[in-house]
Order: sequence, then structure tokens, then C-alpha cells
Amino acid sequence: MFTNKTSDGRNNVCGKQIAHYRKKMEKSQRELADALQLLGLDIDKNAIQRMEAGKRFVTDIELVYLARVLGVSYEELLQEVK
Repeated sequence: MFTNKTSDGRNNVCGKQIAHYRKKMEKSQRELADALQLLGLDIDKNAIQRMEAGKRFVTDIELVYLARVLGVSYEELLQEVK
């Protein structure tokens, strides 16, 4: 059977990594959303919060922008944290 959730029921594998790298940069969710908006990605603080909580799917376009702002590769964001 096909499933589009992680083993722990999350809608993405990158949310935990997004939170980790955001906190490492000492940025708030709002500051991350603002930085993404400056690059042209229409996203708000609530979307970041839902991504990090695993309640929101993340598109490939968003992943590229997130990696750029967080200063990591998209591969690093896709490493599943257990």
C-alpha cells in the first residue's frame, strides 16, 4: 500500500531539519518567512510552523528556497531525523 507520510505520521521529512537549521541561525519562524519572501517565495510564519511540525507538505520549490536561506543543501534538509 502506498503511503505519503513518514513512519511517525508526518507529512514531510524536512520539517525537523528546517527547525534545526533555523534555530542554529538564531532566527524566528517569522524571520525565516520574511527572508523567504525577500527571495520571492510567498510564505508566512504559520506555514513555517506547520512545516516544522510535520503537518504541511513541502514542495520542491519551497525546499530549494529553504535550503538557500538556511545555507545548506536540499539533501541536508531531506535527511530524515529519527
